[in-house]
Amino acid sequence: MPVGLLTLDIHISDAQSLKDKRHVLRSLKDRLRAHFNVAVSELDHQEVWQRSRVGVVTISGDVKHLEESVQAIATESERILGRDLVSSQIEYFEDGE
Repeated sequence: MPVGLLTLDIHISDAQSLKDKRHVLRSLKDRLRAHFNVAVSELDHQEVWQRSRVGVVTISGDVKHLEESVQAIATESERILGRDLVSSQIEYFEDGE
């Protein structure tokens, strides 16, 4: 079964505390989970106020559907984060990789 991974590198310039950062990330996670039914988790920089790396994972039995879904998630992430999104990377994995 193919798996799609979207990695988002984020710089939250307005964050003045971990509470500010967590508010932004919670909003992102809640919106992506609700709209796309994906798994979302902070992967790195958990104790840094203004930086984060977030992973978004989804699976599908159809590769074309998976690619379209991950691209839609990337587009929505860009819309939600705006200037806070530094970079994004999409990767695909098959069983056994």
